[in-house]
Amino acid sequence: MSSFAHVHHVTPLQRQSVARTLRTPSWLKTEVLGALVVGLALIPEAIAFSVIAGVDPQVGLFAAALMAMTLAFVGGRPAMISAATGATALVMAPLVASHGVNYLIAAVILAGVFQIGLGAVGFARIMRFVPRSVMVGFVNALGILLFIPQLEELIDVPWAVYPIAAVALLIVFGLPRITTAVPAPLVVILLLTPVVVLLGLNVPTVGDKGKLPDSWPQLIVPDVPYTLDTLQIIAPFALTMAVVGIMESLMTAKLVDDITDTPSNKTRETWGQGVGNVVSGMFGTMGGCAMIGQTMINVRASGARTRISTFLSGLFLLLLVVLLGEIVGMIPMAALAAVMIFVAWATFDWHSIRPSTLRRMPLSETVVMLVTVAVTVATHNLALGVAAGVLAAMIGFARRVAHVVTVDRTVTPDDAAVATYRVRGELFFASSNDLYTQFHYAEDPATVVIDFSESHIWDASTVAAVDAVTDKYRSHGTTVKIQGLNLPSRRMRARLSGTLS
Repeated sequence: MSSFAHVHHVTPLQRQSVARTLRTPSWLKTEVLGALVVGLALIPEAIAFSVIAGVDPQVGLFAAALMAMTLAFVGGRPAMISAATGATALVMAPLVASHGVNYLIAAVILAGVFQIGLGAVGFARIMRFVPRSVMVGFVNALGILLFIPQLEELIDVPWAVYPIAAVALLIVFGLPRITTAVPAPLVVILLLTPVVVLLGLNVPTVGDKGKLPDSWPQLIVPDVPYTLDTLQIIAPFALTMAVVGIMESLMTAKLVDDITDTPSNKTRETWGQGVGNVVSGMFGTMGGCAMIGQTMINVRASGARTRISTFLSGLFLLLLVVLLGEIVGMIPMAALAAVMIFVAWATFDWHSIRPSTLRRMPLSETVVMLVTVAVTVATHNLALGVAAGVLAAMIGFARRVAHVVTVDRTVTPDDAAVATYRVRGELFFASSNDLYTQFHYAEDPATVVIDFSESHIWDASTVAAVDAVTDKYRSHGTTVKIQGLNLPSRRMRARLSGTLS
């Protein structure tokens, strides 16, 4: 993938330095050009998300601009692009349909408050429970979801769309192999737009997606009753938007971490998204979260690495739609579709589906990846896909761990016979489920020793299982001695034993 973008050859700390970039013209050029491409690419998507949510185009366009500029200061992942997204638009669409735009604005502000609160309680730590197979599935699903909408721009369209798209694809895939001095997506837009205008080609353009705004965003107060009833209406939508937005943002941040080999502050990103949505809502927009497509354009296709590109992408978008709306409206959709097809191709983890990789990979890992992809693509909801993948991984892990506990039995060959059972492995609800069946109750001598020196008791289910074993032996008149428990296991058993039945 190294040929796709111009990457600064400096240390990770230097790559994230705004001050150093401002003093380095070549790096600053990369940030500015990348931001310009992102700003242009945001326009049709923001309009499309506005249509999905059932609001005017300017609601989505202003949301994209304000989210990007705000997150440039408060976000935890440099170079990541946050804007209006399809996932949050889908969440809010029913609220707009039933109660109108003002309730949408109130819900966006409340979603931001929820996100700030979730950031304060450390919600970002859930990322440690997302395994690699889910991350791979997330990336592959993103590639698919980025690609599918582009097909709509190439089906049932005038014939001239196809040569435009072909040339655009040739440039966007081929130019990076020759030079990375200028982002290929920007070349596509700047070259093909005047060609379409000069030749008078009748092809779909950005302007066909909706009327672009001609004034600046203004602070507003949502016109809703400030009552408990209003809170009950907007709270479910706000909470869903908050969680979906955080999940998408954290997964995207982790992906950028991997691409750039630099860390990011996930907790700051969590509450930063909240600040972005509060600001966005106060200007009467639909809010949003991190956008994988535009982030990949900025980071992978353009090579941007700092907050400069994030801020400028929002600023350029705002200036383009308000001051140069007529010119921006002339950009052919086929050119932007080609850019997004390239981003989709570059995003997809092709290595993960190679036959050699699949042969080496454990079947359970492949299943988790496929579950993540299938649920995400079917629902168009990245949060649901990730949740399904994590659940599948947990089930697979529990099944594997349930079989790693062993119980070995030895009996002393003398008159005072003693049966000794050695329990090895981590004992929790899954692995201790069959513990009761591992003992020879009727065959054992009068004394039984159960040695836990090579195991650990993790939960109440295991304490209950051990109680069931000792109770069964007592019903046979057998004396049971428990030994070898480590200190945490002894404390848990002392606290819970005899109280669970």
